[in-house]
Amino acid sequence: MSIAASKTFLITGVSSGLGRAFAEGALHAGHRVIGTVRKDADVEAFAALAPGRAHPLALDVTDFDAVPAAVADAERQAGAIDVLVNNAGYGHEGVLEESSMDDLQRQFAANVFGPVAMMKAVLPGMRERRRGHIVNVTSMGGFITMPGIAFYCGSKFALEGISEALGKELAGFGIRVTALAPGQFRTDWAGRSMQRTPRAIADYDAVMDPIRAARQAKSGKQPGDPAKAAQALLALVEAEDPPVRLFLGADALGLVEQKLETMKIELDAWDALSRSTSFEPD
Repeated sequence: MSIAASKTFLITGVSSGLGRAFAEGALHAGHRVIGTVRKDADVEAFAALAPGRAHPLALDVTDFDAVPAAVADAERQAGAIDVLVNNAGYGHEGVLEESSMDDLQRQFAANVFGPVAMMKAVLPGMRERRRGHIVNVTSMGGFITMPGIAFYCGSKFALEGISEALGKELAGFGIRVTALAPGQFRTDWAGRSMQRTPRAIADYDAVMDPIRAARQAKSGKQPGDPAKAAQALLALVEAEDPPVRLFLGADALGLVEQKLETMKIELDAWDALSRSTSFEPD
């Protein structure tokens, strides 16, 4: 058990995947965890992880109107929230041209609007106490992109931007905001949790079919260990000066470094045109 002071975590999506690993890691370290679940069967299972410290909260984060009252009730039972971990979400796989606007709206509801509703619910209390840490689980796909997951990347780019701007708004209140961006971890993200748009346009076969096949084949064999991600989360929330963004996994770091190099080359190549749009000095 950790020697650090006990905290109250609110973690969304604790039934499986990284959310479950985050909750188990925090509970093992002696913290209290309010964990959101959507199925009745998961309520008792979560409470049994650590009776008295594991507090299940039946909540779908896309039910925005239900969020404030649910969070207030959870705080009455478990205490003031010190750390919010916005983990709930899912991946959508599909060529943009083949995917519907409903697909896009559902993706943003779960990955962007739900987390924002959770942040708005905890911020009044954190601001009053002048302390707290919001950890928004984004993805390496919130900085690098891959074909076939445009809606997912878009949602994670949005959450990254919101996190960074919010951190600047809250800097004077003792509240920290970190975007936690995992690479590939051994969860169900690419398996049963992913929503896939059926293929329809043959022109995209050469791009999409190998990607979809490779992703399905790799599911369950990803390099990232969720238990180690949980330990990284605990180290993050104990840090005196936590980062604005933390990537998890050597794969994420490698792809981010490649993109930064490519961006620098492109910036230099188009420097003159970029600067040409200003008014001439008087």
